[in-house]
Amino acid sequence: MCGIAGWVDFERDLTGERTVLEAMTRTLANRGVDDRGVWLAGHAALGHTRTAIIDIADGTQPFVAEEDGAVRAVLVYNGEVYNFKQLRSELEARGHRFRTRSDSEVVLRSYLEWGADCAQRLEGIFAFAVWDVRSQELLLVRDRLGVKPLFFSQPPGGALLFGSEPKALLAHPAVSPVVDADGLREMFAVAKKPGQAVFRDMRELPPGHSLTVSRTGTVRRRYWALTAREHTDDLKTTVGTVRELLDDIVLRELVADVPLCSALSGGVDSSGITALAARWRWRLEGQRIRTFVTTFDEYAEKFRPDDVRFAPDEPFAIEVAEHVKSDHINIRLSPKDLMDPETRLKVLLAQDAPTTLGDMDTSNYLTSQEIRTHSTVALVGEVADEIFGGYNWMFNPETVGAKAFPWVAHEALQPSSLNGQGRGLFDLGLLERVDMAGYYNETFHEAAAEAPHQEGESPEERRMREIGYLTLTRWLPMLLDRGDRLSMAHGLELRVPYGDHRLVEYLYNTPWAMKTFDGREKSILRAAVGELLPKSVLERKKSPWPVTQDPEYLRMLHTELAALLDDRNAPMQPYLNHEAARAMLAQPAESNDWPIRMHIETALQFNAWLTHYQVQIDV
Repeated sequence: MCGIAGWVDFERDLTGERTVLEAMTRTLANRGVDDRGVWLAGHAALGHTRTAIIDIADGTQPFVAEEDGAVRAVLVYNGEVYNFKQLRSELEARGHRFRTRSDSEVVLRSYLEWGADCAQRLEGIFAFAVWDVRSQELLLVRDRLGVKPLFFSQPPGGALLFGSEPKALLAHPAVSPVVDADGLREMFAVAKKPGQAVFRDMRELPPGHSLTVSRTGTVRRRYWALTAREHTDDLKTTVGTVRELLDDIVLRELVADVPLCSALSGGVDSSGITALAARWRWRLEGQRIRTFVTTFDEYAEKFRPDDVRFAPDEPFAIEVAEHVKSDHINIRLSPKDLMDPETRLKVLLAQDAPTTLGDMDTSNYLTSQEIRTHSTVALVGEVADEIFGGYNWMFNPETVGAKAFPWVAHEALQPSSLNGQGRGLFDLGLLERVDMAGYYNETFHEAAAEAPHQEGESPEERRMREIGYLTLTRWLPMLLDRGDRLSMAHGLELRVPYGDHRLVEYLYNTPWAMKTFDGREKSILRAAVGELLPKSVLERKKSPWPVTQDPEYLRMLHTELAALLDDRNAPMQPYLNHEAARAMLAQPAESNDWPIRMHIETALQFNAWLTHYQVQIDV
């Protein structure tokens, strides 16, 4: 995996801007720990940092294609294209010659053969930029689900800047860290708006889109979208098709020239991927897969169920590891680990903005850090809940029937979600101006109107298809962005087998009644991987990423909140609800459940963000 950055400016010669380009590229050093390079000529400047995964020796970027001794096009690329071997064979048959084994060269040659339409032929997770020297055009492309990030900015004067993360754009003198009301909405939202970024002068290229930049302007094209079509397979055929797809997907995603592992939570999602990977790895190489699970000190021994977690991960993960005979590692974290100031700052810097997820982000960051000491690539179970139907708010009549994002409706039912997730300690005047309720209402109706449907659907099927679309396009982006940023902070590549577009398209059109044929969530997935897993795992109810239950962590949070409240010079002071903060501190820390903690954690992150990014709030 890698980081990409650069810009084009048709009114200037950029060859003298190496210092600025290197500054932009350097911000992405953690994404590419093995190599760094830049290319400048005329109106274009491209930068790249590389974590080598395939063709370690010869995959250096920026990657240049020459013709008759002259540069024809230059590529900077972040990601993995899983069908690159098939594409290479096709391109060779069309006369292209290759000098490396890398998928990067296949992407560049695909552009030379098919232009912007090459995106439709690439299968994988990717974000890349191609500068076409002959046509003087820049092409930006992002993968179908948006697994890999890509931001851009168009400052006055006709230039366009791009980068894998906002920090790369902020390193350019034309971009300032200004955040307006839309940016705060994006920061607070758990329903993301495609293309919206937190910083005012940035946008994110939406998933499944390309952007062509030339002297005449910019043209954005959508090359992939979900479509509604009739599902004609019976249940047995559907389960069989899903299993065949998963077998093929996991096999393709095991390709790497570096150590690879599987992140194992002990749920059916990650366990299914792990079991398939373990079977392929043993069959093809006679090797065991390495697995990891994250837990906390005494978490399993003292676990208390909450509103969404019903059992600790560790015992189930160990059972799966023993079942598939993996080389298993338990990652144990303490409150001291989670509250370490340097670690928490790094979590913020990795994501370029606060989130409302608190210690889930910190433990995720530390998990990636530990995994990276053993492996460079990790398979994860993300996207399974979205396509197979695994969230509890998909089964609650009150949230299913709401004219709203169902997970936002679920949030509103929680007594601990004062003013919304993570917003309980923010100034009421600020929240009124941001108006998250109005924002959610507007974006919900926009998103629901986009959802493709079939004629003749029953009201239930229509609503559940709509929920599937909303989940994939408004909820999932938050999880994918979080996973990418926290893992790539250590140069760790996450691969998401359930995010393969063939599987996503097939399941989007599978009727809800079939997805829940046995009355449970993810019925088809359980059936597809049933013979691979222990019965206890197959019957386990979904449990999201764990949060610490150690009261010491809560007491530490209260101590930091009290210090913030007393610090008159803290940049958070104008945005802090002092009355709510004092009321929070008046409660025993041990009485705070995890949604309440999110309010404290978000406020503390917001203060650190204002400090380290010198953010200007413009609402």
